[in-house]
Amino acid sequence: MPMILSTPLLSEPSFLSYARVGNVSTQRKKTAIFCSSHRLKDNGASLQRGCVLHRKENLSRRFLLFVLVSSGLSPTLPSSGKTKSKNPYDEKRLLEQNKRRQKENNAPEDFPNFIREGFEVKVVTSEDYRKSDSGLIYRDYEVGKGDCPKAGQQVTFHYIGYNESGRRIDSTYLQGAPARIRMGTNAVVPGFEEGIRAMRPGGKRRIIIPPELGPPVGPSTFFSSKQFEVFDIELLSIQNCQRRTIAFYSDVVCN
Repeated sequence: MPMILSTPLLSEPSFLSYARVGNVSTQRKKTAIFCSSHRLKDNGASLQRGCVLHRKENLSRRFLLFVLVSSGLSPTLPSSGKTKSKNPYDEKRLLEQNKRRQKENNAPEDFPNFIREGFEVKVVTSEDYRKSDSGLIYRDYEVGKGDCPKAGQQVTFHYIGYNESGRRIDSTYLQGAPARIRMGTNAVVPGFEEGIRAMRPGGKRRIIIPPELGPPVGPSTFFSSKQFEVFDIELLSIQNCQRRTIAFYSDVVCN
């Protein structure tokens, strides 16, 4: 919050204001003329002392102003600026633009839409989607049966990854083999592990990972900007794992 200081300089007439440096020399001339003209009319000592006091007062005021400016405590006035308000027309235009790009990329049915304006992104989904406390958005197409995976267990699953434009960025179906990870080992981004942690074998789920739960961003990573990621996951099975040690060799075996 800007600091507002009230000084006597602001209450003086305009010819005593020293806000502009160019007026200082002019003011000195005015003061000299003012005192010399009065000395011609009255040579009394009292009037001369008044002129001296007047000049000393002006010097003290200029010194006070110099201290305030040099110390950063100069009087400030409240400023007002126009804040950019969201235009519904712009949001509609951005939404239609995102839908058009998703259609060109053959995005799947009921794919979420993203209204991106600068660093702000609004996710538009149907009522079938849910949002967790962490910010992860998901929708279950099939719940599956059995228990959910626990830390240390291995999960086998298929997935398809999309970006905000609906373009497919990865797919285990096209690779011809499912993926396998051990839960609780930070093998995947936090949002992906959270999404698969609440699934059951045979379940199918779509998760929308926000940037704060996604991969790191930077020149040394694959991702150059913070974006939402969408994954369609099919959990195939869950395996228990145990550590096996043979002589000096040790590994983890999952059955």
